[in-house]
Amino acid sequence: MDNKTEVSEFLRTRRARISPEQAGVIAGGRRRVSGLRREEVAFLAGMSSDYYAKMERGHLAGVSTEVLAALARALQLDEAETEHLYDLARGAAPTPARRRSRAPEPVVRPSLQRFLDTITGTPTWVRNRQMDIVATNPLGRALLSPVFEDRASRGNNARFTFFNPAARIYYPDWEQGASSIVATLRSDAGRNPHDKGLTDLIGELVTRSDDFRLRWAAHDVRYHRTGVKRIYHPEVGDLEFSYEAFDLPDSPGWSMYACTTAVGSPSEERIALLSSLAVTTSDSTDTSAQRNSNLDR
Repeated sequence: MDNKTEVSEFLRTRRARISPEQAGVIAGGRRRVSGLRREEVAFLAGMSSDYYAKMERGHLAGVSTEVLAALARALQLDEAETEHLYDLARGAAPTPARRRSRAPEPVVRPSLQRFLDTITGTPTWVRNRQMDIVATNPLGRALLSPVFEDRASRGNNARFTFFNPAARIYYPDWEQGASSIVATLRSDAGRNPHDKGLTDLIGELVTRSDDFRLRWAAHDVRYHRTGVKRIYHPEVGDLEFSYEAFDLPDSPGWSMYACTTAVGSPSEERIALLSSLAVTTSDSTDTSAQRNSNLDR
C-alpha cells in the first residue's frame, strides 16, 4: 500500500471513531457518517476544510509539525497514533527513488547472549521488528518452545499467532494479543516503509490470514512496552506475567522482553518448575553433545 493510501485510510478511520459528542461538536440534522465530518475536523484543528480534505486524500508532504499537532489533538490521537501520523508525514516527503532492499540484520553479539544467559529466574528474549525471536535465555526458550517447535512459524511469533491453531490455546487472550501484534506491525511499517523484510511479512500475513487482514484494515497502532500476558504452557499449565520491553539502541529494530511473576503466585511456582525442566534439558543436550564429541576423537 502506498503512502497516500496509508495516510488517507488512517485519517479516515480515526475521524470515523469520534462522535460529535466526544469532540464537543453540536451535531445538527441527519448525518451520513458515523463519526466527525471533514469540516468538523478542520474546524477543531483550526484549518480550512479544503486543506484538511487535501490531507485526507493523502497529501502530507510539506505539512508543518504545528499543523500535524493540531490535527492530532482534533482527532484525539494517543501517543502511538500521533507518532504514527508523524511517521506517515516523514514518509510523504520527497526522497530520491530507491529500490527496496533487505537491510543487513543485526547479529546477536556474544556479549548480548552472555547477558541473557545470566538472567536465570526470568524468561527473557529479544525479537526484531519482523517478530522473529532472535535470542533468548534458557528459560525464555523453554517458555516459547511451542513457537520454536512450529516449523511453519520458523521462530516468528506473528506467523505462529495467525497460522497455527495451537496459538489460540497457548495464548488464552488470543484476540487481544493478535490485535496487539497487528497494531505493532502497523506502527513499525509506518516508521520503516522501506524495510523489505517487514513489508514481505505483512504481505504474507494479509494474503494467508483473514484474522490478520481484518485487523490490518482497522489501521490501529500501538506501543508494546509493558503489560500483562497470559500463556498456557504445555509442560506447566497456566502462567500469568507482567512484561517490560526495552529497545536495544545498538541493534536497530530489536527489543528485549522480560517477564516476571507475582511473588507467591501459582505462576511463580510453575515458572520455577519450567526453569528446572529447562536446566535438565540443557544438561541433557550438553551431555549428548559431549558424548558425540568424545566419539569423534
